[in-house]
Amino acid sequence: MLNISPIDGRYKETAEEVKKYFSEYHLIKNRIIVEIEWLKKLFNIREVELKIKEEELKILDKIAKEFNINEAKRVKEIEQVTKHDVKAIEYYIDEKLAENNLEKYNHLVHFACTSEDINNIAYGVMEKELVQNVYIPNISKLIHILREKARKYANISMLSHTHGQNATPTTVGKEFSIVVYRMEKILNRIKQEKLTGKFNGTVGNFNAHSISYPNVDWINVAKEFVESFGLEYNMYTTQIESHDSIAVVLSEIKLLNNIVLDFDNDMWMYISRNYFKQQNIIGEVGSSVMPHKINPINFENSMANIKMSNGIIDVFLNNLQISRMQRDLSDSSLQRNIGMVIAYSLIAIKQTIIGLNKSTVNEEKLRGDLNNTPEVLAEPVQTILRKNGCKNAYETLKELTRGKNISLENVREFISDLGINEKDKGILLNLTPENYTGLAEKIAKMV
Repeated sequence: MLNISPIDGRYKETAEEVKKYFSEYHLIKNRIIVEIEWLKKLFNIREVELKIKEEELKILDKIAKEFNINEAKRVKEIEQVTKHDVKAIEYYIDEKLAENNLEKYNHLVHFACTSEDINNIAYGVMEKELVQNVYIPNISKLIHILREKARKYANISMLSHTHGQNATPTTVGKEFSIVVYRMEKILNRIKQEKLTGKFNGTVGNFNAHSISYPNVDWINVAKEFVESFGLEYNMYTTQIESHDSIAVVLSEIKLLNNIVLDFDNDMWMYISRNYFKQQNIIGEVGSSVMPHKINPINFENSMANIKMSNGIIDVFLNNLQISRMQRDLSDSSLQRNIGMVIAYSLIAIKQTIIGLNKSTVNEEKLRGDLNNTPEVLAEPVQTILRKNGCKNAYETLKELTRGKNISLENVREFISDLGINEKDKGILLNLTPENYTGLAEKIAKMV
């Protein structure tokens, strides 16, 4: 009730999945893990000439594994003094080592690191897990539902509307299949995109590393370390990782958001035309004063949350890749909001799914609209005339149909008087707006 953001308030349950991967706590925890793993990595470098016992390694792992909310609070207490979040991590680990009589290793905690070495890996892991474990499964669920409906509605004819006007018939399933194809194409790109990470010191040159241990192959050490977190190694950086890879992923999420938004808009229009009927759920209210209404609230809610997600993505795309000279702090503050992108998008996806599950095709209305628009048969008639070598075929049908109210009988009378191949004439005479759908059914079933 008192939260500022609806993500943590009104939509808390809907966006709960995001909290499992992206929060202040998870950022602190991942920083701890990165620091501990780097410390362990140093013990494997022969030139460091420092051996650690097996039981001591287990203590290091225990510090990371048993880290919890209460431990995170201790980190925040230290940060109140340091006013530096990553330095607070270092001091916290120093404390934990001292508690376990391992203070002899304190000098290697955060060795040769800049804060951004720790941060970029921690964020990379959080972003990777958030996309893989939350975003992809949920958008895939929506795609699966759309694919099933594309097949289910493959042969249900529907009047098209180009420029908002009556146009060549299609099928409901074919229109759904378009959305599936578009979404899968971009989703596959997201799945293939690998987030990058760096671990090369204050300005990306391994300055402190090489002056301390000049004989170590630090480039390879850093590469192995970054890749151990499931990230792609980026050797060419300033103090910060350039954020190009996460910018690509965010831009592709925006593209997917836009496709969902496009679909939401179409469903809103179809519902307004009564092409889809919405389920009347007992107890629900559509309007505070108009009792008859069943509003398309889920699709409208989805639209709003997509716009929020896209708005934040735009801020990232306009700023995240830009850093003055070798480093400024603006990207650090921005990255804390990446979870909001997924949260708003997640709410939208779930609302679209709810809206879909509450909507059923109104075949009677679709059939009625098709029967009332015989003028759409002007396209096949003039095309067959062209096939038969008739000149001015388009102009002839334009004179017959453009802006006029005609009946199916008028069209058939016109066809009957045509001097064309009898087989073609028979095809046209048997044609109705409902069965003039081309390969729509086949296309829908192929998706």
